[in-house]
Amino acid sequence: MPATTDPAREGAVPGADPRAVGAWLAAELDDPRWVRCRLTPIGAGRSNLTYRVDSDAGAVVLRRPPVGQVAATAHDMGRERRVISALAGTAVPVPAVLASSDGGAPVDAPCFVMQLVEGVVPVDLELPGGWAPQERDRERAGEALVDVLAALHAVDPAAVGLADFGRPDGFMERQVRRWVTQWEQAQSVGIDIAPDTVAELTRLAGALAVDVPAAQRATIVHGDYRIDNCLFDATDAGRILAVLDWELSTLGDPMADLGLLLVYWRQSDEHPVWKAAHAVPGPTAQPGFPTRARVAELYAHRTGLDLGPLHWYVAFGAFKLAVVLAGILARVKAGMVPATMAAGLEGSAQPLVALGHHVLSEGLE
Repeated sequence: MPATTDPAREGAVPGADPRAVGAWLAAELDDPRWVRCRLTPIGAGRSNLTYRVDSDAGAVVLRRPPVGQVAATAHDMGRERRVISALAGTAVPVPAVLASSDGGAPVDAPCFVMQLVEGVVPVDLELPGGWAPQERDRERAGEALVDVLAALHAVDPAAVGLADFGRPDGFMERQVRRWVTQWEQAQSVGIDIAPDTVAELTRLAGALAVDVPAAQRATIVHGDYRIDNCLFDATDAGRILAVLDWELSTLGDPMADLGLLLVYWRQSDEHPVWKAAHAVPGPTAQPGFPTRARVAELYAHRTGLDLGPLHWYVAFGAFKLAVVLAGILARVKAGMVPATMAAGLEGSAQPLVALGHHVLSEGLE
């Protein structure tokens, strides 16, 4: 995209100044055309911040942590950069990492720049115009999601230099404790959550802690795998071009990824408890997408894992997502991020907590 003298090109966007970014990119990529660039925020900015950077030299994507005080382990740019770099050349599609900084220039925080991959991210309830127009296209998109997740869980961490990327022993026990701690931190700023929801979330955490399944396998886990963290081919819905947003990735129990994916998953014939818990929009209730049961069946077929304890992992996913959304509300309450980031999230914790209890007691129906 050609550079211009547009004044907006010279102005900063939240979390990054194009003048600093341009100078840094010109040096890192050895191309002075990056000096004059324009930054455009991508996404809602509720987790790590993402920008498209355009100049006469081309276009790339910049990732940095949220502005303000955040949990370092949840927004570790070095870890995200490392796992993307390690997965290059595997069956898991990822963008190429082009440059990185441990802090200071260009955004006064750790960051990295990666290849811009053009494609479709299905974010909303309605499908993007012209993408996956037929039911078979949507079925293939759902199958591709499972295929890529299974491919990720088949990667040998040691073979790609990630043997020390996490501590898989006791992973789920630590995850329960970690998200209890995150919940306590969110509460400490006085977020507006009803007392009965607070009590039920605490009870759900306790129920999860006393019945943690034994991990069947230790793999690389994404930590937030869902349809809108994948970028699809615009003309082939059955092809994923890149998996994005690796900020929660580590080594651990692969069933945690499947459990959370099913919490996000919508389908047309929903139990009221499931329907109420959809805090994050997504298109998978459209005709053609597989049901949650079919997603689980496909995953089991591709991985050989026993789905007997899947209800626990789904309940944990509901608990984790409730805490993540409460954390966003807490950052808004504390003035760390704009109030717009809380849009649509008010009251989102209670239905997720109810889903967690429902799944533990009634199963996945």
